[in-house]
Amino acid sequence: MELDQQWQRPSPDDLLASTRTTTRGRLKIFFGACAGVGKTYAMLQEAQRLHQQGIDVLAGVVETHQRQETAALLRGLPLLPPQRIHHHGRKLVAFDLDAALARHPAVILMDELAFSNPHKCRHPKRWQDVEELLDAGIDVLATINVQHIESLNDIVGSITGIRVQETIPDYIFDSADEVVMVDLPPDDLQQRLHEGKVYLAGQAERAIEHFFRKGNLIALRELALRRMADRVDTQVKEFRDSQGTAPVWHTTDSLMVCLGAHGGNDKLVRTAARYAAAFGCQWHAIYVETPKLHQIGEHKRRAILHSLKLAQHLGARTAILSDNQAEKAVIRYAREHNLGKVIIGQRAYQKWQWLKRWIRMRFAEKLARYAPDLHVISVALNDEDIRYKTKATPLQNNEKWRQEIRGYLTAIGLCLAITLFSRTFLLALDKANLVTLYLLGVVLIALFFGRRPSIFAALINVISFDLFFVQPHFSLAVLDMQYLITFTVMLIVGLVVGNLTAGMRYQTRVARYREQRTRHLFEMTRELGRAVTLQDVVRTSYHFLSSAFDAKVCLLLPNKQGELTPFHAQGMEHLPIDNAIARWCCDKDQIAGAGTDTLPSVPYQLHPITASQQVLAILAIEPNNLRQLLIPEQQQLLQTFNGLIANALERLQQAEIAEQSRINIEREQLRNALLAALSHDLKTPLTVLFGQSEILLLDLSAEGSSHTEQVNQIRQQILTTSRLVNNLLDMARIQSGGIQVNLQWNSLQEITGSAIRSLSYLLDKHPLQIDISADLLLYCDGNLIERVITNLLENAVKYTTSNTKLGVKAYIEAAKIHVEVWDEGHGIPTDQLQLIFNKFSRAVKESAIPGVGLGLAICSAIIHLHEGEIWAENNKKGGASFHFVLPLKSLPDIDEIEIKQ
Repeated sequence: MELDQQWQRPSPDDLLASTRTTTRGRLKIFFGACAGVGKTYAMLQEAQRLHQQGIDVLAGVVETHQRQETAALLRGLPLLPPQRIHHHGRKLVAFDLDAALARHPAVILMDELAFSNPHKCRHPKRWQDVEELLDAGIDVLATINVQHIESLNDIVGSITGIRVQETIPDYIFDSADEVVMVDLPPDDLQQRLHEGKVYLAGQAERAIEHFFRKGNLIALRELALRRMADRVDTQVKEFRDSQGTAPVWHTTDSLMVCLGAHGGNDKLVRTAARYAAAFGCQWHAIYVETPKLHQIGEHKRRAILHSLKLAQHLGARTAILSDNQAEKAVIRYAREHNLGKVIIGQRAYQKWQWLKRWIRMRFAEKLARYAPDLHVISVALNDEDIRYKTKATPLQNNEKWRQEIRGYLTAIGLCLAITLFSRTFLLALDKANLVTLYLLGVVLIALFFGRRPSIFAALINVISFDLFFVQPHFSLAVLDMQYLITFTVMLIVGLVVGNLTAGMRYQTRVARYREQRTRHLFEMTRELGRAVTLQDVVRTSYHFLSSAFDAKVCLLLPNKQGELTPFHAQGMEHLPIDNAIARWCCDKDQIAGAGTDTLPSVPYQLHPITASQQVLAILAIEPNNLRQLLIPEQQQLLQTFNGLIANALERLQQAEIAEQSRINIEREQLRNALLAALSHDLKTPLTVLFGQSEILLLDLSAEGSSHTEQVNQIRQQILTTSRLVNNLLDMARIQSGGIQVNLQWNSLQEITGSAIRSLSYLLDKHPLQIDISADLLLYCDGNLIERVITNLLENAVKYTTSNTKLGVKAYIEAAKIHVEVWDEGHGIPTDQLQLIFNKFSRAVKESAIPGVGLGLAICSAIIHLHEGEIWAENNKKGGASFHFVLPLKSLPDIDEIEIKQ
């Protein structure tokens, strides 16, 4: 069938995409429900097969877990030497990405795709290494379990009670060129665990009692199979798209409901929702607008839109199609989306409907004839379903009848004009020529006034031709019977030509309207793409929205306080908006206003403009004719405009964030450069000054001079300034990553004592209480932790008065070492408890207390280098406490220390 061939033809874009080639490598994933099903074994079998074919296969990362049969499959395969990394005093091995890229094999093996790389590797995750290998044109064989897929991570956690931290994004799995499902029944997997083929004996027993319970294995297997089935469905869809709109394949249950213009749609929608729930499948709800249905009343349009909205609420995907023949649009949509079941409404036969059915096929019969691959489900609709209580307004009826009456009067006038002209000037011509003049009149009436006036014109033209040009004149009697055939043919031709002309007139109007829509979309997209300020976006939006919908427009944008304020553009008419309705629309992210279910009495509609799940603005639009917003095509156009405005506003927002980030980065770079320069330029002079003051102090003390105290004060100020410069230098080194942590076992009591001795000239006026056990050892960088305690004690001295009690306390809590430096001073303002750890932040910004606000920032950076936490709080009895916690490491055995030595 020619019609079917046209529907099955692939699009040019699909054909062009299929011809494109790429040098990117191929990713093949061996996918399983959990560990032990044989993914690594299957991957190595595939690697051996490729190796035997002469393909260069490299084993990048393969975890055998001490399984002999798995390790045996590595024989003969070249292995990539691992990269050695030193991190926190430990030696780690990692995948050597640079070596793999330099080796550039045809295929590389990458086991455990979700693995987290050690610190200092180029990428934090192994799947990112795989992405770079693929970009280099290297094929990759990888393995993954279902619990490592990001979207299923929380589901697996709720089933097993164990939340896996290592995951991969879903798009890595979805974009894989091939996925092989490696499956094993739960009983067989548990048998492998008992035999020690998955874990060692002790580990296997614990695994069976926890993660590998039979119920967990069944649930994980179901998840893996369903995820694999979803991938196969996507592959089927992609293949069908590449082949054009081929007949529907009933590989999965999916259905579509067709809404009509004559009522009963709500019943159809609810029936389709029940079927979809029973089948457990997706479903679509569509409405096809034909030239005949384009002229239905506004009340019917509202009912259709209400039914589509109901379908959306019940979980359907909705669409509004436009075509001359509804069955063509339905079949094309069903084949594009592979929807095998079509639900339509059908009413009982009424009086004279048997004649209508004999003349024209019913919709269900057309679907069965043109698309035998579809399963049509008919739902009976009763009389109550097709009644509409709302009727068209008198104004609409008056306008419609006024237009038709003008057509009837014009038809009468044109008939009289043709008759008088022919009687006066064309009596000598053959009567066949006169018939063509009357047919021309029918065409003109159909072209300008539509179908009904053209039918009326055809009738009166036949009567006029009979009265004035056929014997006997001025009588409907016909003496020559051949004129009966002439009259019949003239009437039929007039009706057909008039109907075709009226249809062409409608199609021309629709095409002109669609061309206008396309032009508006193109021009608006171009202008919004050029917009660089918010004023440009608003001005462009106002111009095109008001032009396309003949409406007043207003955009409400949130200010810094979150209040919605209207943005007025020059030359645009002001539209008053109720702020309460706008706030509701923004909070609920739903449409409100005229033609909706929320406050339909207001004369305007409010639409939230949303991007990235954030409401950026509220669009208010008040058309001169509300029907402009109720036509389905206009609804689609308004949604498209909203999307364009949302993209433009989001682009401006992102540009502002990027500009602010660039300024912050430049400010930070300038600040770090200044810190480094100042610290280096001041360090040498301060060192000289301190040395000279020490010599001078010793000389004056030996002589018993009265100036000894003044020199001592100078020395203390030089020490304070030197400590400030050291803070500047340390912060610059931390920012540049120049500090390396030297982890050793240290006594916390000794570290604290060294810090106290360095501050003896400051602490001599403060009672100091130390509560630290002598056997408390820290695995840390002793110099850096001493710097933390020094800064905290110095900070306590600065912000307390003389004779204020200070203290340092340390204890073990929850496998961590908790250190507290406290005082009994005035405490810290509540709003500054978090901010004081920022650079150049001080609890009292303007005061005579020396310092630039770097001491606590350095403390925070050092503690985080040790994988710890630091915070401040106010004591209940007065004063402030600074707390930091560090991980409690297990002490090494004596044998291990001797081996290292």
